[in-house]
Amino acid sequence: MAVTIPRDVLFQYYRFSLYNSPFDAHDEGCAIDLYPDGERAPSPVAGEVLDTKTVRAPPKAYAAEHDHLILVDTGDTVARLLHVDPAVEPGETVTVGDDLGELVRAGFFAPWVPNHIHLGFRAPDTNPYRASGSLPVDVAVDVTPLSWDGTGTVAEAGETWVRLDEPAHPTPGESFVGIANDADGGDSGVLDGGLPHYSGGGLLDRDGTDAAALAGQRVGTADGRTVAWDGLTVLANGEPITGIALFCGRERFGAKLVGEDIDLSVGDEVRVTVERAAACDNSA
Repeated sequence: MAVTIPRDVLFQYYRFSLYNSPFDAHDEGCAIDLYPDGERAPSPVAGEVLDTKTVRAPPKAYAAEHDHLILVDTGDTVARLLHVDPAVEPGETVTVGDDLGELVRAGFFAPWVPNHIHLGFRAPDTNPYRASGSLPVDVAVDVTPLSWDGTGTVAEAGETWVRLDEPAHPTPGESFVGIANDADGGDSGVLDGGLPHYSGGGLLDRDGTDAAALAGQRVGTADGRTVAWDGLTVLANGEPITGIALFCGRERFGAKLVGEDIDLSVGDEVRVTVERAAACDNSA
């Protein structure tokens, strides 16, 4: 049984991703990360708050020492929400859009990851404190695939990431878009995940193909909607970087390049290429 996130819920957020995470909870798209504007967390679910729990997060200089878990009984499932310092208590009832609390930048985040709500679901008769064994998550929106040739100009930059101006959102605010899987002529779904810095990714709105490709280069193989990346290195202007953060965006868009040693500034023109490992080339 999959849990489908309705369109009106998703439109509370400027971005979502099912696979752009290194944690087991996201395996096979069994969790979704939801990115709201601002510092507060609008609830993606309705129901009774069952419990809140504070947990220790991995130590990171840029992150909070603790994270938080909120459990909500939605009636059919138990929702698990992370990365929010709860402003709600057990026994309270929340509706979609209610303020759950302040977003927490936790030590579970890589340095280039913005604040977000992690959402997963468990069957009512299972242990709600465990992430493994969560239900698959679907989204009730069509995500428009945007073709990308691997080029662009740096439009925005942080210490560990840059966002290019391409591919640009054709109708900002009106729909969700993602970078197209350009296997089979570019009409085979939208790529999701951390390429290749997380062990795998996803292929949303998949149309039968088992190939994942980016900017003309095959990058992995799909089994259902889950993608196993090939052995790859991503380069920006010929220099290796950690990778590309792939997600579905509703407002600002453009390829996001990540890494702690990115030497790019706003206005720089960039060509992104993918280099296959020698072992992959030998087996091709």
